[in-house]
Amino acid sequence: MTICEAVTKRIILLCDEQNITVNKLSTKAGVTQSTVDSILKGKSKNPGVCTIKKLCDASNISIIDFFNHPLFENLDIDLN
Repeated sequence: MTICEAVTKRIILLCDEQNITVNKLSTKAGVTQSTVDSILKGKSKNPGVCTIKKLCDASNISIIDFFNHPLFENLDIDLN
């Protein structure tokens, strides 16, 4: 799994854990739906740390908690 795939899955897990839609998370975070859609559809190959931080804040977790998840273990290096 690449880091982009792990970030995508982690965002979806956050939404599932909070029983909210991705659109609701985007709104709470003040991030445009198109930005989050780009991440989830793999169009954004390098999701910004600031965007992830905003999503974390809206989810009431730290950025450390976001990345401290088994999804981020043993990642493939994505050089493209």
